[in-house]
Amino acid sequence: MILVTGATGNVGGQVVAQLLEGGFPVRAMTRDPGAARLPSGAEVVRGDLAAPHELDGCLDGVEAVFLMWPFHTSDPMAGILDVLKRHARRVVLLSSGAVKDGLAPERHADHVGRTHADAERLVRESGLLWTMLRPSTFAANALWWADQIRAGDTVSGAFGATPMAMLHEADIAAVAVRALTEDGHDQACYLLTGPQVLTQAEQVRVLGEALGRPLRWRELSREEERQRLLADPSFPDSFVDVLLDGYAGMLDGPAPAVTRTVEWVTGAPARSFHRWALDHAGDFART
Repeated sequence: MILVTGATGNVGGQVVAQLLEGGFPVRAMTRDPGAARLPSGAEVVRGDLAAPHELDGCLDGVEAVFLMWPFHTSDPMAGILDVLKRHARRVVLLSSGAVKDGLAPERHADHVGRTHADAERLVRESGLLWTMLRPSTFAANALWWADQIRAGDTVSGAFGATPMAMLHEADIAAVAVRALTEDGHDQACYLLTGPQVLTQAEQVRVLGEALGRPLRWRELSREEERQRLLADPSFPDSFVDVLLDGYAGMLDGPAPAVTRTVEWVTGAPARSFHRWALDHAGDFART
């Protein structure tokens, strides 16, 4: 039995689907099973990583866990691992590409890197078999533009020249499934990227090509974008400055390197951002 946390999310949902396609028994954990739209073959259970003392029931009979990390701090990790160790042997952690090897958590310059590096440290020290997945920018982040694209042909935002190696959630899940179900992935840290680097402005152009209509990027100042995000009720206020700081750092730093880790682990090349846009065209369609 494999437990998938964050099972209704972009990555977790793909992990559930791909495990079931491979014939593996899946227990899908979500805070609201009644609202979950998951394949019928999954056993859906109620659970919340913010309440680790309630997780024992979710873990009964579980061999391996796909653990996504939804927090902006590593503080809950110790309690979660204490529960996992009573049941599972293996954990695959969805970490972050911001984590740098050989650098102590507190020495990471950005908040995301510090948080995930400390979470990785705790997993390493847990005694569990582990695999770390360090993804580049999620292609699904482009869904933040869906309302703007449904409303018109212009996407407004800051740091349009920021380069990103956009990564399809299906490729993250494909690597996770192999780490959960095959030997040979213990103590591996996999840096996952998409096959090409695109700026945010270029991403908008590619989205337009996939949707069959021209889209353009309109550059905002950092403060204009900050106020726009703070006014968006669907975007967490606590993440606004974290996001913008991250974009600023990516713009000032070297362009991200593209890896072939997805292909090396799965045997198939990473999907392009254009492929992701085609797969999600319905999310941007005008009603």
